[in-house]
Amino acid sequence: MIDIERIRADTPAASRLAYLHNAGAALMPTAVVTAMKQHIDLESEIGGYAAADRESERLDAVYGSVARLLNASPEEIAFMENATVAWQMAFYALPFRAGDRILTAEAEYAANYVAFLQVAKRTGAVIDVVPSDATGELDIEALERMIDDRVKLIAITWVPTNGGLVNPAAAIGRIARARGIPYLLDACQAVGQMQVDVEAIGCDMLSATGRKFLRGPRGTGFLYVRKPVLQQLEPPMIDHFAAPWVSREHYQLRDDARRFETWENNYTARLGLGAAVDYALAIGLGPIEQRCRLLAGRLRNGLGAISGITVRDLGDAPGAIVSFTMEGHEADAIVRSAAAAGITIGASHPSSTRIDAEVRALPVVVRASPHYYNTEAEIDRLIAHLAGLAPR
Repeated sequence: MIDIERIRADTPAASRLAYLHNAGAALMPTAVVTAMKQHIDLESEIGGYAAADRESERLDAVYGSVARLLNASPEEIAFMENATVAWQMAFYALPFRAGDRILTAEAEYAANYVAFLQVAKRTGAVIDVVPSDATGELDIEALERMIDDRVKLIAITWVPTNGGLVNPAAAIGRIARARGIPYLLDACQAVGQMQVDVEAIGCDMLSATGRKFLRGPRGTGFLYVRKPVLQQLEPPMIDHFAAPWVSREHYQLRDDARRFETWENNYTARLGLGAAVDYALAIGLGPIEQRCRLLAGRLRNGLGAISGITVRDLGDAPGAIVSFTMEGHEADAIVRSAAAAGITIGASHPSSTRIDAEVRALPVVVRASPHYYNTEAEIDRLIAHLAGLAPR
């Protein structure tokens, strides 16, 4: 059972905002802000190098915290400035040549897809989009039919940015592992709102951010790379931290995932990320997932009763992102109207998930994303606000 009163007391802005934009950037708990303030103060007092030395144990402990979050080992974790860079470091480490195939999903995120396009342009690799099934999830049977010896990567966004869809990550993992195909999973919108177990999923690489449902600071991201795969990958860019300069003509890559990192880092942000992960682990990702789905379900039910609103979410068991459109109202106007009423929501534009938007003829959609610290009253407040915009 989550102690909502205590959690909200740890979230000062919750007392003045109905904050339902956690798929964008969640509100940080006080523990995260305190960890960052303490370190930036320390840097100002004794200098950045000395501060990093003094806090070296706490900085190293963040690897263990993220590893526990994912059911991985600390040696399989690397930190970057955001999830896109984390994803790119894994993707661009893979070798492609003419005729190689990349399999992805209809709702793939724009940052990932443009990287596919660039590699296809450079190498002659081919991008193949796996169709969705009747529920909107990636069609597992279609995926199996599309696999041949030319498939060199399966790259999927687990929870797309434009709605509640949760793709069958573990089912994809079983296929990828059985066929010996590298599997890269974008878990940006999954980490922090649901349980993540890389062993159960079977992914080889996973990227995520700190700023969304994990409730960490902006400018933080991390990469997981499975140990057997790690030794096969050389990062697209390295420095002397990732690969020590061992002799005049040679470097030697680190044998852990830190080969994907660089020497210079934002230690303040990393400590904030560690505090966010520890905060989530203390609550438990099981209870967090249960409450997120409960609140999102309440919101979908309420929206379904409002004339002119169409809920756009897909999948058999949607997560905590609720997307919708409303007749006679542009999405961005709805976001502004809600903000004026003290309710923070967002919007998702077709360019972020272009293939899915084209397949479903989606306009800009409103995106509301509750988290465990939200209350039922806040959900009802948004529903009432939207009902007030509906035609009488």
